Amino acid sequence: MPPSGKVYSVDEVRAVERALIEGGLPGIALMKRAGRAALRELRRRWPEAARITIFCGTGNNAGDGYVVARLALEAGLTTQVLQAGDPAKMRGDAATARRWAMCGGVSASAAAGSGLGIEGEVIVDALLGTGARDAVRPAHAAAIAAINESPKPVLAMDLPSGLNADTGETLGAVVQADATVTFIGDKLGLHTGAGVDCRGDVVLDPLGAPEDAYLAVAGVPILAPPPPFERPPSAHKNRFGHVLVIGGDRGMGGAVLLAGEAALRTGAGLVSVLTRPEHCAAALARRPELMAHGAEAGHAIGDLLDACTVIAVGPGLGRGAWGKGLLRQAMESGKPLVIDADGLNLIAANGLEPPRNSVMTPHPGEAARLLGVPAIGDRPAAARALSRRYRNVVALKGAGTLVAEDGALRGLCTAGNPGLATAGAGDVLTGVVTALLAQGLPLAEGAAAGVCLHAVAGDAAQARVAPLPLIATDVIDALWAAA
Repeated sequence: MPPSGKVYSVDEVRAVERALIEGGLPGIALMKRAGRAALRELRRRWPEAARITIFCGTGNNAGDGYVVARLALEAGLTTQVLQAGDPAKMRGDAATARRWAMCGGVSASAAAGSGLGIEGEVIVDALLGTGARDAVRPAHAAAIAAINESPKPVLAMDLPSGLNADTGETLGAVVQADATVTFIGDKLGLHTGAGVDCRGDVVLDPLGAPEDAYLAVAGVPILAPPPPFERPPSAHKNRFGHVLVIGGDRGMGGAVLLAGEAALRTGAGLVSVLTRPEHCAAALARRPELMAHGAEAGHAIGDLLDACTVIAVGPGLGRGAWGKGLLRQAMESGKPLVIDADGLNLIAANGLEPPRNSVMTPHPGEAARLLGVPAIGDRPAAARALSRRYRNVVALKGAGTLVAEDGALRGLCTAGNPGLATAGAGDVLTGVVTALLAQGLPLAEGAAAGVCLHAVAGDAAQARVAPLPLIATDVIDALWAAA
């Protein structure tokens, strides 16, 4: 069994597979284990199904599919195999698996053109595997379209065809699966980017690989929330840090308030907000526990910077002279920073270099501006690149938030839900991460724990307010349940 709580790259899974084969397990034996695992999950999930249709390509994933076909036939199921691409191109264990299936009575028809006549009650996707990197070829794209147009449920083998297993990007066309049985190790691409939209439920089968087979591969840890808040009887507020949140230009006063309130709820001992003077009264009316300070353009804020432990800068900061001046003062303070929103946009637009003791929390649009690219496709590569370029900790937000440091991935968040795609949710995350740093967590650990705590709170909040849409203050209210 692989160590719990990790996802792996394609190269890492292949390294484990090679170790198994070099240890004496034939590749065809692994392929048969994969076929048995997929059929077992299919029958568990759809026990009434008597007919299945298997789409096969020409790689190793197709070999797994042909194993399913023979095993299903032996189990008394009516089996239809639709072949995309020339089966003569199959090599090695995949070709062996196809011959083994044919010897057991399996027959295959060409999956070409429209109106494929899918006969099964369940579809098994064995078209493309983890080796797929380029745009899906026309024959496979037509088969993927037929699968997606069918109302039948779909079980994907290892990953949905057309998905990049490392990045979560689609390759022009992708199968929309109801469930995915993934083999040997869980794949990073199933849990970030578009992977979360097309994978369905994910079931891991290690195919009998022992835990020591994974010792040579690192994997990426799945993030966990911090332990419950516990304070000794002698606790004093000054032992839990003083957070300063800077932001809230005209018309955006709510952003800094959300971040400040989230920092309080996450356990910071003291929280100050520095915003436009006209926002102070509203902030105190909403949350009197905050210390609200007003700043005009050019205002020196040295006393506040000296008093705080950690600074959050960016929520509602704006991109004008007011925000830029405050950002520069924060960056020159020497204090640890959490930089978000317009703090990141100002850095990108003005070529600023944030200090190394910073956590940056961009969404994909901000990440693209920071890297100087049109858009972010490969999320893991972008997170690694940002942490190298700016020499600090990066939490790349979105489906499957990624935390990176020193050019390496430190964690993946699998919690969270689409309801978190709402105004102010990022400001709440900024407050959560800043509060954890103020309480003494190191930068990478605080960013990772904060990302997960925020996501778990989002799940708790969504469960409470459903079917209503989630709003950012719901997440703040749920932090107590997630901690």
